[in-house]
Amino acid sequence: MISSNTALAFALASVVLIVVPGPSVLFVIGRSLTLGRRKGLISAIGNELGVIPLVLAVAFGIGAVVSASVVLFTIIKFIGAAYLAYLGVQAIRHRRDHSAAEAAKARPASAWRVLAQGFFVGVTNPKSIVFLVAILPQFVNRAHGSVQLQFIELGVMFVLIALVSDSIWALLAGTARNWFATSPKRMERINGVGGGMMIGLSGVLLVTGNKH
Repeated sequence: MISSNTALAFALASVVLIVVPGPSVLFVIGRSLTLGRRKGLISAIGNELGVIPLVLAVAFGIGAVVSASVVLFTIIKFIGAAYLAYLGVQAIRHRRDHSAAEAAKARPASAWRVLAQGFFVGVTNPKSIVFLVAILPQFVNRAHGSVQLQFIELGVMFVLIALVSDSIWALLAGTARNWFATSPKRMERINGVGGGMMIGLSGVLLVTGNKH
């Protein structure tokens, strides 16, 4: 069981990392601009659910193996970056689908599909892997009981803080999108911006994390 002082210190460290816009924030904003407020929130939930397997991996020692292996870490980075680029290209290709005529013909992505996409992005986020492997263990005290349980408690705290922060970003971006939706031309541009952000983010992920 973690102490209240440790929990507070870790929460502050997490807030500092999470509040500063990073891969998760840019992903959620991009999805909210492209898909709207509701699916932006679903993307945020999926993204944070994807962090839970990383927390468990770190708790049971697997995360350290991945972080220490240049090959494994690079493979995860490239998979995540490629998937984000794919989502961005799709958003740009279908940026005109939100006009009245196209919307009637287009089949919107289901909530489950959006959730799964967010999950995949979350579980392949190298920034989360680096944080959980390098920072989280510094708040674990073997004298306070089960190390695995402390890892999980701190990891869940990190996920909840990230969920609140990302949800706020999703609501803000989704609200801005509603204004753009009043004009087909503006809507086309904002969808293109959302897709461009995800493509740009894919490039950011490629250079995220320790090279050693």
